[in-house]
Amino acid sequence: MNFPTQIYEEADERYSDTETGHTVATMSVEINGKLREVMVAYTIEEQTVRLLTIHPLKEGQKEHRLKSGRWRRLE
Repeated sequence: MNFPTQIYEEADERYSDTETGHTVATMSVEINGKLREVMVAYTIEEQTVRLLTIHPLKEGQKEHRLKSGRWRRLE
């Protein structure tokens, strides 16, 4: 399975990005022997999931986006 699909399907957490309007899924995955938290931004349009971007989160990036209100946790 590729990382974007795996993260979307098995996400540890999901957020709404108030700046972009996209939904974000995050998950810890092993990259080059190190555990990294990675995010995938996506949209759902007419029952079709469209994965937009994927990248590892920098140290403190998720916490900053939560604190600033840019990301809001989804239940």
